[in-house]
Amino acid sequence: MRAGPPPPTRPAAPTEVSRRALVAAVAGVLVFTASAFVAVRHLRDAFAPGPMSLGRLVVGSVVLGLLLLASRSWRPMSARDWVATSAAGVLLFGVYNIAINAGAGRVDAGTAALVNQTAPAVIALLAVVVLRERLSRSAVLGTALAFGGVATIALGASSGVEGDLVGVLLCLAAAFAYAVGAVVEKPLVARVPALQLTWVACTVGAVACLPFAAALHAEVRAASASDLGWLVFLGVGPTAVAFAAFAFALRSMDASALGTTTYLVPPLAIAMSWVALGETPPGSAYLGGALSLVGVALAQRTGRGSRDPGPSHPDPARDRTTSHD
Repeated sequence: MRAGPPPPTRPAAPTEVSRRALVAAVAGVLVFTASAFVAVRHLRDAFAPGPMSLGRLVVGSVVLGLLLLASRSWRPMSARDWVATSAAGVLLFGVYNIAINAGAGRVDAGTAALVNQTAPAVIALLAVVVLRERLSRSAVLGTALAFGGVATIALGASSGVEGDLVGVLLCLAAAFAYAVGAVVEKPLVARVPALQLTWVACTVGAVACLPFAAALHAEVRAASASDLGWLVFLGVGPTAVAFAAFAFALRSMDASALGTTTYLVPPLAIAMSWVALGETPPGSAYLGGALSLVGVALAQRTGRGSRDPGPSHPDPARDRTTSHD
């Protein structure tokens, strides 16, 4: 689920029943997002990164398409919007998934989640260049801390004792692909319904992965029922259900507040990975991850100065969905 949420509006005051539903929705987003890293680790021997991406995106596209049909929320898109959405889909769903699948196949799920969490800091940097936004001093410090944390993880991995440097760099590449896609997508979220935007982007991502169709067919035939179940889970849970839960949660809470809950994803991924796979991150990942999370928090909390006059759009560095993984 790597497409941006709808434009933020004033949240409605939740009732007691809707509060429980809201808590369940937020918990669903976090659990599904964290579990995606564990699922990728589990499937690394059964599916190569490309075929795994195609299988997940096909399932996600079907489920999101059914949700879109049920919502009847389709809105006509201009040719320019189709081009931008397609570019975002290739990056957010195609390139991101292939890179994170390859990276998470080489490092533990917790390390992959920690490195991936730097995406908002990358978005902040890109927003300066592409969207002409200004960063405060605190945001500059936060961005530096975030990348210092990744450097700490990478240095530990480069020793060959505490992980895999190539895996860390692939996870970082995934974060960059997501960030570029989010910046491309930013103007669209004010004009295109969120569910429609996500379905189109996911479908484009699946089409971009079609060169892996033959390999996916062969790997599906050789896979166990359990592995096929995990592949379907990646498409249904982190891609489709998590997005629907995120969209539901946005109705009752600010996007920025919802975005801060994503800091729980790495600890959840570490715990799930330890229980399901018996894996824990190396020591350098804990230190580097802590630096990265503190840096991202600073970049998101105070990351925006004034910008050039223009249309107001949601900030993807704050409104970031995390089921992208």
